[in-house]
Amino acid sequence: MLKAGTSRPGGMQAMLTPGAALVVDDSQTVRSIVSQHLNALGFADVDVAEDGQAALVLLRERQYALMISDWEMQPMGGEQLVKEVRAGNTKMPIVMITASGSRGKSWLAGADAFLAKPFDEKDFAQAVRSALAPRK
Repeated sequence: MLKAGTSRPGGMQAMLTPGAALVVDDSQTVRSIVSQHLNALGFADVDVAEDGQAALVLLRERQYALMISDWEMQPMGGEQLVKEVRAGNTKMPIVMITASGSRGKSWLAGADAFLAKPFDEKDFAQAVRSALAPRK
């Protein structure tokens, strides 16, 4: 893991990121891109899941410092996943990504930040930083 402020290729800056991240998306391409962006931000340990049900299995096995989830997946989508995660009283930061513009629903479900597809490295880093920012 890099120290905070260390430059990465592509202009993203690494952040101090304790712990692992979980990426949940039904698209292998998106999972790969998001994982690469997280690596560039200093998350060396990134797990992936294809849908909400698979993510819940991983969430029972370990704790994550951050979860990034797609909104629209089958059989369990991001809205249901976030609600189940929040019902467990976890404070884990969650970034919701979607192409459908479900920003309001994401907030209501309990997401900490929202990212619309398509996104670039700068938008991605901003959403992650927003989700990781201390809450008052």
